[in-house]
Amino acid sequence: MISSVRGEVLAIGLDHAVVEVGGVGLAVHATPTTLAGLRRGESSRLATALVVREDSLTLFGFADDEERELFGLLQTVSGIGPRTALATLAVLSPDVLRRALVDGDLTTITRVPGIGRKGAERLVLELRDKVDVPSAAPATLPVTSNGANPRRDQVVEALVGLGFTAKPAEQAVDAVLAGQGDGDASTLLRAALTRLGKSR
Repeated sequence: MISSVRGEVLAIGLDHAVVEVGGVGLAVHATPTTLAGLRRGESSRLATALVVREDSLTLFGFADDEERELFGLLQTVSGIGPRTALATLAVLSPDVLRRALVDGDLTTITRVPGIGRKGAERLVLELRDKVDVPSAAPATLPVTSNGANPRRDQVVEALVGLGFTAKPAEQAVDAVLAGQGDGDASTLLRAALTRLGKSR
């Protein structure tokens, strides 16, 4: 397993970055928060998890080992694949997620697109005893700030890449744009993911 990569960031997309390692550009899928911490042309290290399928090898990247461990832990629950696990970490920070699991906060967990009430109940049942909550863990979702320009098509494309069909993705992005106006792509993606989770 590829547990980490370090190298120059060649490109940063809406849902992935390309990191050059040993002369090879690796596409690493990551959350908007992780991607926001990268800078093109600078060297960065990402904790990673390689997901192997019959028809693909997909590398997922995280800001630290803690996020990577949560990513793996989420996938031990039936019905939670790598895309849903990544969407979970895109909507909920590790501290918020652990707090919600321990407290049985289904409302917070179901904000994640792809996770309904039954899925949230299963997550709580199977993971609440496997996570620790820092004493200073926040009880609410982090608030994102608005950026400069809306990037509707890119956000829709990223949502489709996470497994959503085009129409609901477009409706969610349009609703976010109508509600909060202009915003950078990462902010719009996070808000759209949250909205899709609420609509379930």
